[in-house]
Amino acid sequence: MSIVKSFLQEGILIEPSLLEFFKNNSITYDIIPIIKSLSITFLSKQSLFSNHDRIKFFLESMKPGKTEEETKIIQNTIECFSIFSRKEEKKEKSGGKNDEKISFKILESWRIPGKKIEVDDFVRYFKARLLALKGILQERAELENLTAINKISSQKQNSISIIGLVSRKDITKNKNFIIEIEDFTGKIKVLVSCTKEEIYKKAQRVLLDDVIGMKCSGNSEILFANDIIFPDAFANLKKNEGKEEYAAFISDIHLGSSMFLEEEFSRFINWLNLEKGNDEQKELAKKVKYLFIVGDTIDGVGVYPGQEDSLKIKDIREQYLKLAEFLGNLRKDIVIFMIPGQHDAVRVAEPQPPVGEDYAECLYKIENLNLLSNPSLVEVCGKKILLYHGASFHNIIDDIEELRLANAHNNPSKVIKAVLSRRHLAPTHASTTYIPSGDVDPLAIRVVPDIIATGELHKTDVSIYNNIRIIASSCWQSQTPFEEKVGNFPEPCKVPILNLKNNSVKIMDFS
Repeated sequence: MSIVKSFLQEGILIEPSLLEFFKNNSITYDIIPIIKSLSITFLSKQSLFSNHDRIKFFLESMKPGKTEEETKIIQNTIECFSIFSRKEEKKEKSGGKNDEKISFKILESWRIPGKKIEVDDFVRYFKARLLALKGILQERAELENLTAINKISSQKQNSISIIGLVSRKDITKNKNFIIEIEDFTGKIKVLVSCTKEEIYKKAQRVLLDDVIGMKCSGNSEILFANDIIFPDAFANLKKNEGKEEYAAFISDIHLGSSMFLEEEFSRFINWLNLEKGNDEQKELAKKVKYLFIVGDTIDGVGVYPGQEDSLKIKDIREQYLKLAEFLGNLRKDIVIFMIPGQHDAVRVAEPQPPVGEDYAECLYKIENLNLLSNPSLVEVCGKKILLYHGASFHNIIDDIEELRLANAHNNPSKVIKAVLSRRHLAPTHASTTYIPSGDVDPLAIRVVPDIIATGELHKTDVSIYNNIRIIASSCWQSQTPFEEKVGNFPEPCKVPILNLKNNSVKIMDFS
């Protein structure tokens, strides 16, 4: 039976250009039930791109219990469909006489469907994390004589290394740490002595569910730590090639709030449209080719008790309509990337899917706007940019004394460095609401970014960590009663402008 007939029998039309794709890739696994379950009635390149992660999720979940041959066929199908995890180049008007090709790639944008969560889902999720980060740690030269926990001898050994997930962390009456480490073979306790000052400081930073490496001595009863190694992220320095282009980063617009700074936000939009500023500022605006919006684009409705008292726009669709009015008026040669936050009309559990058409159909009409998940990974001008709103940051700061004392809420780059060092956006279970997603952990930083962009803390901060450019964005909302109550003083209307050629950052103040 032909491919067309197979789909037609299930009431699914197929785009002609996809016929070659199915033939050329020899997809023999029956994906029609998956396509049908996603309520897709017209199978196109765009619908495959939009549902790539959901299709992959379903295929991965079908592997358990299959024969080796069936598993190979499923894996081949996953690899074939992975070409749709990247978006094609776009061609936009440059505002001049000639068209200018602006290229970008969407490397990761998660669309994991909701489903009934069972204990086994969490087990698979943490196994996937341990497997991914263990592979990174195994490349660290410091971890000599690596061994599985169940292979540790009852005889004392002076130099062994282990890699595992932190399942428990206690402090003794003598102020020593006892860290319980678990790998695929078993568990063991490791004592970190308070007399070893440097290692002890590292132990203070260790969070539950971190995946770490430890250099130890001891036996199968108990180990004594000689060093603690985090997975850590290191980026390669890239040559300053190509023309000079800029990217602007904003977050936490909170449009709809009575404290939304509309006049200042309009000033920012007008500057990008070359309608505001002096000659030098307009020249800079002309070179801005990308705008990244890192979550909490609207204030939402019912996000917290009594929120309606502080809303100027009380309908969530009306909030998105107003946002679309701003973004739709931007120059069309600016490519916009937007991810959600806790205030947007999507689930709170991470990875959060892109804002949907059910509440924000108006945004889908903006040709140069790309709606992505939180987190997501984008490549522009050869630079990989990791976008994460930052819901986990509050818990990480609360759990690491060093960050609390350093007032990291006012210095977001400090907590972002902690995230990069452990290669995970929300390591501790319950540090953020999440969906355990099968055989992959979407919150693990598997690909080292050149740039990481965040929001949430309402403070602008820029820094560099192991050649990774850190950009924390400001907000467009004046201080709320809750922020005043907890002593948080936002710095609104400050926009980091990144030179994509040399990684330098200029912060512009639109207040």
